[in-house]
This record gives sequence, C-alpha cells and structure tokens, in this order.
Amino acid sequence: MTRAVWFLIGMFLVLVVASGCREEKKIDVASTLNPKKMATMTTKNVATFISDSGVVQYKVVAPLWQVFEEVDTPYWNFPKGLYLQKYDPYFHVIATVAADSARFFSNQKLWRLDGHVEMTKVPKDLFQTEQLFWDQRRGIIYSDSFIHIETETHVLEGLGFESDERLTSYRIIKPQGIFPVNSLKTQ
Repeated sequence: MTRAVWFLIGMFLVLVVASGCREEKKIDVASTLNPKKMATMTTKNVATFISDSGVVQYKVVAPLWQVFEEVDTPYWNFPKGLYLQKYDPYFHVIATVAADSARFFSNQKLWRLDGHVEMTKVPKDLFQTEQLFWDQRRGIIYSDSFIHIETETHVLEGLGFESDERLTSYRIIKPQGIFPVNSLKTQ
C-alpha cells in the first residue's frame, strides 16, 4: 500500500475514534421550562397611557414590565421602578406616584410599591414612605411603614397610614408632627 492510502486510513481511524469519544447531550427544552416561573410578557422601556371611555386617566413609565399570568397569584412586576401620572379630564397632572419597584396583583386589584415611594398631589402635597399599598377594590391606600407628609400648612410624620385613594381624607396611625405657630407680638 502506498503512503497516501495509509495516511487516509490513519485519518479515518482518528475521525472514528474522535467521534466515538464525543458525548452527545439531548435536552428536552419543553420539560425544563416552567410556565409558573416565567413571565408571560416582558416589555422594556414602557411609556403608555391608560384611558377610560376615551379620556386619558394615567401615564405609566417603567424601564421593565413583566407579567406573570400562569402563577397561582397572577401579578405584574416592575422590578426597576415605576412612575405614574394621574390626569384630570383636561389632561392636567393632578397626582404622581414614583417607586423603586412595584407589583400589581391583578386578581386582587392590589398594588404594592416598594423602595423610595413618593406621591404628589396638586397643589403641593407630598407623601413619602418605603412601602405603600393601593387596594383598588376598597378604594384605599395604606402603609405600615414610616410616612412623611408635607402640605402647604403642615408637616406630618409617623408610623402607619390610611387614606382614600384620592388622598383627601387620611390619617397616620402613630403620628408625630410639626405645626407652625403664629408668633404672638408683645406690646
């Protein structure tokens, strides 16, 4: 046999041995995916308006929006923050809400805002806390965390907070406060 034939036989044996040493792994992708742990929708850089009967009610801005519909308790997740604007019928901003993260439990109609949570309401009301819940079914906003409230006339602070969802009637569970006192002039 010629050298070329021996070379080809040698190459053939090397290829047979090399391919025989290779281990193939087959992965059943469908069995490794668990819909109860996966987002059914993921959207990045969200900026959208929500309307009711053709009237814009809210603007929603979020870097990441995940929807988990296949879990036992379906929810929307905003892990990188959420910003909302509430409009009056003339498209004037009447309130804002910002949070470091948020979760909306769709079946319960319950929002949970976490991190640095800040709400503003026209004319100059400011509400700050670390965790806030908005129960849309009951029409209330509440928190067990420290709350700081500033209005045109006073500053209130305390632990725990309950309010109607328009922030017009609220109470602090364990209040503390700073109230301006008119100075009395001596004559």
